[in-house]
Amino acid sequence: MGKFSKSLIIFLATITGLAVILFCYFFIGKSPVSENITWGVDFSQSQAEYLKLNWKQVYSAIINDLEAKNIKLHTNWNWIEEKQDNYYFDDIDWQINKAERGLGGVPVKIIYVLGLKTGRWPECHLPSWASNMSEQRQKSELLDYITQVVKRYRNSKSIVYWQIENVPLFKFVQCPSWYYNDSDFLKQEIALIKSLDPSRKVIVSDSGEDSLWLGAAEAGDIVGITMYRQAWAHITNTFGFNLNYFFYPVYYYRKALIIDKLFGKDVFCIELQAEPWTQKPIMDSSLKDQLKSMNAKIFQKNISFAKQTGLDKFYLWGVEWWYWLKETQNQPAIWNEAKSLFN
Repeated sequence: MGKFSKSLIIFLATITGLAVILFCYFFIGKSPVSENITWGVDFSQSQAEYLKLNWKQVYSAIINDLEAKNIKLHTNWNWIEEKQDNYYFDDIDWQINKAERGLGGVPVKIIYVLGLKTGRWPECHLPSWASNMSEQRQKSELLDYITQVVKRYRNSKSIVYWQIENVPLFKFVQCPSWYYNDSDFLKQEIALIKSLDPSRKVIVSDSGEDSLWLGAAEAGDIVGITMYRQAWAHITNTFGFNLNYFFYPVYYYRKALIIDKLFGKDVFCIELQAEPWTQKPIMDSSLKDQLKSMNAKIFQKNISFAKQTGLDKFYLWGVEWWYWLKETQNQPAIWNEAKSLFN
């Protein structure tokens, strides 16, 4: 056997050994079951309006009926600053004030998501007036917007964390060409927030399934992750398939351990799947197709899965849809399951 062949065998054996070790680390074993879990919801006014709901009624029901004590608030740059330098804060003011009043005088705790890519379609909410600006001008305008938001709400007794952007390091939607190619700008956004409000930590989120979270951990004070059990994988605009993620709870637990050991930072699940992921948008999908992807039984399974990951903070994604089911489809099962969970 030649020297080259021996070297190749050693190399392949080493790679195989490392692969086995990594597989065992991420997929073998169990994580501790979390006991004292903080449960919350993600709320988007634009999503409630997309479902043709009265968003104030939805938001009020989250606090007064579900009794959710933790809300992650998604906001859109393009409707707060629809016209350049003309900021419309009335709706967010209402949401923050409602959270501060809370239930029984106890304020609701808010994670405020701000930036360009802040969740819900089309994810990157660039105002139309900024669409033809240069890269540097878009960045400058975005930083001005962030400044206005933080200055306005930094004295709120409800806001406990800022979250800058929504999975900014995970490329899955169309944003301005510079967005995914300039990691230094994310750090610039974080530095700006901290200079305006040094009292609060900043969350940077990442894909729970498709990342090791190292970039998010390096940039932010806290790592926020998504947790999805089923997704619609698009091959083309008209063709795809249901993808069931094969990850075990220990996969998330062990990755969180790595973040703790390397960076000393906490990991929250800021987006736990509790809404359908269908081939078409929800309002273009039949109720039957929606309930194939998410129903009370799947909801219970996702909650059980989350408890087994060892993480202790979860924000459920889909509260607007639960309300839509209850109010317009006479399907209150998921809403009632969530109500039981929060109470």
